[in-house]
Amino acid sequence: MMRRRFKWDKKYLHWGVTAFCVIAASILFFMALTYIPAIGEAIGSFFRILSPFIWGLVLTYLLAPLMKSLEKNIFLPLLSRICRKSKKRSGSKMARALSVLISEIVLLAVITLLVYLIIPQLYSSIETIVSNSNTYINVVSNWIEKQLADYPQIENYVSNAIEKFNEGLMDWLRTSVLPGLGNFVSNVAGGVYIFIRGLYNLIIGIIVSVYILSKLERFNAGFKRLMYCIFTVEAADKIFEGIRFTDKTFMGFISGKLLDSAIIGLICYIFCAITNMPYALLVSVIIGVTNIVPFFGPFIGAVPSGLIILLTNPVKCLIFVIFIIILQQIDGNLIGPKILGNSTGISGFWVMFSIILGAGLFKFWGMLLGVPVFVVIYTLLNRIVKRKLERSDLPLETDDYLNVERIDPITREIIMHPGTEKTSEKNASSQE
Repeated sequence: MMRRRFKWDKKYLHWGVTAFCVIAASILFFMALTYIPAIGEAIGSFFRILSPFIWGLVLTYLLAPLMKSLEKNIFLPLLSRICRKSKKRSGSKMARALSVLISEIVLLAVITLLVYLIIPQLYSSIETIVSNSNTYINVVSNWIEKQLADYPQIENYVSNAIEKFNEGLMDWLRTSVLPGLGNFVSNVAGGVYIFIRGLYNLIIGIIVSVYILSKLERFNAGFKRLMYCIFTVEAADKIFEGIRFTDKTFMGFISGKLLDSAIIGLICYIFCAITNMPYALLVSVIIGVTNIVPFFGPFIGAVPSGLIILLTNPVKCLIFVIFIIILQQIDGNLIGPKILGNSTGISGFWVMFSIILGAGLFKFWGMLLGVPVFVVIYTLLNRIVKRKLERSDLPLETDDYLNVERIDPITREIIMHPGTEKTSEKNASSQE
């Protein structure tokens, strides 16, 4: 008898491999759910180890535009003229070195300004508010009594509400905020690890940023080489296109928002100094920092700033609130659009949605970076949708679907709602 050779059935082999992959993926998913805390701790430890390099990459990303601008507009033209007679030296290396050096000096100057000028004054202002809390409560109470002298019931209700609110606020400042600031500023023994760790991350981060900035083109070339090795040429080009768009969106939004917030904070400080507002620097820093957050920033900053001024002088609090409303209108309609342009490209609804979602997931950083991240995701999904519609020979823009009832699946003919075509034809004829 002849033995029959075993033949592989590709159909059963395919289903067997599929079943094995599904079972293996289910086991891995179950293990991941079981060991989520351990996995999260391992990922956190990994990022803590690499935190100096992460800070270095962040500093490189923030300083690269300044370095390129200094090199292109100042040092390279200057040194090329000086080294024109020398055939061996073009001055490009010296221009890059000077550009990197000046960029790092600017970074250190900003950090020094924040640490030695603003933070001590902010601490002094908060300490003064806490120590004079009883005086501020009496000032507000007396002002309310004068304004509501003819309405005793309303006066008692408002006075009790403000007194309870101030007691809770001052208790929180006295028990939570002020001790925390005192421990951070004066108690070196308690915060020595945090200080040394932060200083270590900063120093290593600056060293990493100097190294990357000095060889920025080679790092970019190495990354492109790796992408073209892993992916096809078409896929790599699409990845580079997405990276360029993401970089443009993030850098345009972040740099524009920082400049806009600095201008708003400076205008607020000038106004507070001219009108002799209490705690002018503290209020201006709050307004400038919270203005970084789109949409909700002005409201977030105006509430605590107004309360701080209200404790000292209620009349000036009213003037400050009116000024903030005018300032935010000027910022939203004049300063902001001039600086940012159309950097988001999405409606106000999606801006609000991205901020709320980002804040819920990642707190402050989610509020700050939620808009540019959502813009990138929104643009990617929009391109995928347009590509799919184009392949199906369907209209691409949203406005094309406003009065569509249905589309014929065979002829791709667009069938409008009854009466829509006549209305559109009348409008077209009237425009002619």
